[in-house]
Amino acid sequence: MSDMRLSDEERQDALDVLSEHVRTGRLDVDEYGTRSAMVTAAKRVSDLEPLFDDLPSPRPSALLAVPRASTAVPVAGPPAGDSALMRFAIRFAVPIAVVVAIAVFVLTRGRLILVFALPLAVLLITGWRRR
Repeated sequence: MSDMRLSDEERQDALDVLSEHVRTGRLDVDEYGTRSAMVTAAKRVSDLEPLFDDLPSPRPSALLAVPRASTAVPVAGPPAGDSALMRFAIRFAVPIAVVVAIAVFVLTRGRLILVFALPLAVLLITGWRRR
């Protein structure tokens, strides 16, 4: 694979992945600061590789296509059922449920007040969180 140049979106993805590693305790704030400065200055995919060699998944999308020399196990892609439509549906399930609940409440002239449990049920089922 050729050493492709990075887009702004790929750099932002790498910064988001670094943030996740800080959140889970794999990196401290000083390491994050150093690595995030290097990500911001990175021009090519090869500039990112040493910044993530010692970290497990998640990995930046730019590195998923690059085979890792440090491990014998290939990097797996997203789960088969993890389509863009499914991610969209899960992300917006609670706001859609709120709108549906309000519409049903108005259309039934207040007779189905229990419909407001629908957003809570969707929240519990999907494990929804705003990203």
